[in-house]
Amino acid sequence: MKKLSEFVKERRKEVNLTQEEFAERAGVALTVVRKIEQGKTNLNLEKVNHVLEMFGHKLIPVSLKDLERDETS
Repeated sequence: MKKLSEFVKERRKEVNLTQEEFAERAGVALTVVRKIEQGKTNLNLEKVNHVLEMFGHKLIPVSLKDLERDETS
């Protein structure tokens, strides 16, 4: 499973956007994109979801049991 920082950075680069362009399109401050891509842990989850929505994803709680089951299947 990829880290959030890797996922966002890879996807942003796939669509050929700079951090600045991406932040503008996602409707968040540039610092939000930078914090996510740097793997910072003090993130505003609402802002993270704005970023993830650009790729059709959303951050949601997942049971550890369900996650472990999916990884072993």
